[in-house]
Amino acid sequence: MSKTLKSWLILLLLAVIWGSSYWLIKKSLIAFNPFQVASLRIGIAALAFLPFFLFKLKNIQKQEWKFLAVVGLLGSGIPSFLFPIAQTEISSSLAGVLSSLTPLFTLVLAVLMFGMTVARRNMIGIAIGFLGAAGLIVFGKSAFGSGNNWYGLWIVFGCVFYGLSANTVKRHLQNMNALTLSSAAFAMLLPFALFGFWFTDVPSTMQSHPEAWTSLGYLAGLSLAGTFFASVVFFWLVQLTNAVFASSVSYLTPIVALLLGTLDGELISFWHFFAMGLILVGVYLSRE
Repeated sequence: MSKTLKSWLILLLLAVIWGSSYWLIKKSLIAFNPFQVASLRIGIAALAFLPFFLFKLKNIQKQEWKFLAVVGLLGSGIPSFLFPIAQTEISSSLAGVLSSLTPLFTLVLAVLMFGMTVARRNMIGIAIGFLGAAGLIVFGKSAFGSGNNWYGLWIVFGCVFYGLSANTVKRHLQNMNALTLSSAAFAMLLPFALFGFWFTDVPSTMQSHPEAWTSLGYLAGLSLAGTFFASVVFFWLVQLTNAVFASSVSYLTPIVALLLGTLDGELISFWHFFAMGLILVGVYLSRE
């Protein structure tokens, strides 16, 4: 199989997994609050990664730990809290559309912090993409029913952190095995997840909420597929191609998110598709 074909197949697989993540977060929030969702998501994934981390520990160089900390915190830790906070007020469809800003922030940060140069066409693409996101947040409220669309800004902040993480991987951890990278990044988050587990009183929720075990099942799927498996695959894709190509999975994730939102009874309007079109045109222009 050629490198190009392999890259695109991996991209499609990631799109399906991550496009489903917003729906899984929505279902997890039935029983758990956003901080419980984040703690459980990180904790389950970290425990899944732990055996691999212990096996790969000897391969990690001393100077790489600081970059692994950045990737763990910005690429998984903080966004795991921001997305469920946002989805207490916005639909999974809207969250999925806004997440497609990731490649735009990846490019902007590559320019501002990593010395990448861009053409005028790229800058126009960035402006169009951000315009689409702004329009969706500011003018979309009447189209999406109840809720506060300004919570979509938490998704935007999450995209910024994803962009920082992707650029860090490409610049400083390019030659590290993807499984080593993922397992180390999540192992460093395990103490925070355990603290969150007890601090937010997850055991009490498990005993008192009638939907707790069902939501935990959705969370397990979110952690093991959307976090554990997809993290390894994403870092592998970054190393196989580059940070901008890997982040372009956001072309496809909003389509999956919109489809699942529709099937789950969410109100999908013209504004969803118009904003998604602007963002994806912006992503396309920014990459050309």
